[in-house]
Amino acid sequence: MADQVIGFVGLGRMGGPMSGRLVAAGHQVHAFDTDAAALAAAAASGCRPCASAREVAARTDIVFISLPTPDIVNLVVLGEQGLARGGRARIVVDLSTTGPGMAGLVAGGLASHDMAWVDAPVSGGVAGARGGTLAVMVSGPPAACAVAEPLLRHFGKLFFVGEKAGLAQVAKLANNLLAASALVVTSEAVVMAVKAGLDPRILLDIINVSSGRNSATQDKFPRAVLPRTFDFGFATGLSYKDVRLCIDEAEALGVPMVAGAAVRQMLAVTQARFGASSDFTSVARVVEEWAGVEIRQASPTPSR
Repeated sequence: MADQVIGFVGLGRMGGPMSGRLVAAGHQVHAFDTDAAALAAAAASGCRPCASAREVAARTDIVFISLPTPDIVNLVVLGEQGLARGGRARIVVDLSTTGPGMAGLVAGGLASHDMAWVDAPVSGGVAGARGGTLAVMVSGPPAACAVAEPLLRHFGKLFFVGEKAGLAQVAKLANNLLAASALVVTSEAVVMAVKAGLDPRILLDIINVSSGRNSATQDKFPRAVLPRTFDFGFATGLSYKDVRLCIDEAEALGVPMVAGAAVRQMLAVTQARFGASSDFTSVARVVEEWAGVEIRQASPTPSR
């Protein structure tokens, strides 16, 4: 539907760039966020601001949401000022990491309003959101997915995983558990090596051409830990939420997650020590404190 009007709710670090990509592609986008600054930035990029999620759904045909927690997703979609009460939009596409349980609940609530729910959680960070290189995991009714597909392609590469509500959420949780696990275990390994006297940069170079390479050694440590900036771009609280949702789903399915539970605990400790808004690479800072060392690259030897 070339003439369809698009809504977007949630204009944060991911939603802001993604809504901007829709505008840049020539689409009319009506947007809302409770953060006035985020809404103003979206308006400056070409979005048309709305006063509520309900107003967004009253003006548009399909609405994308990018929100931080399952409870907020539920409120934005089914609450008093939610999308379900807008009257016009017929499809809601969830780009958030909501979890399969909440996805099923909200999908059922929308069905009573004759609206369809499409799960489309994304992975690839802020850089991927800006560049349109995200991995987009999609599940939902075929007809609704067909409508959402050309719009979702503005965000990155699509992976259709099935029709069941929440199935794409399971894929996203699996990915985020692995990302957090790599960060936790890499922190322990690198801190051990540094305390023994190794230069962490050299160690990472070794690992990245060896069997231990992972997303933390290749990306997170070089970008955010070695420079001591701890600003990779993903909050500890969000990582903890995602891993908790993953463990909950595994337990509901009868799948043991012994290692996953340890990762969840490390994120809980990091959140307690540095706060939910800290960057999740702060996991390394927890291990550093326990070991009494810092991950610092050795000063270069002066040339002679």
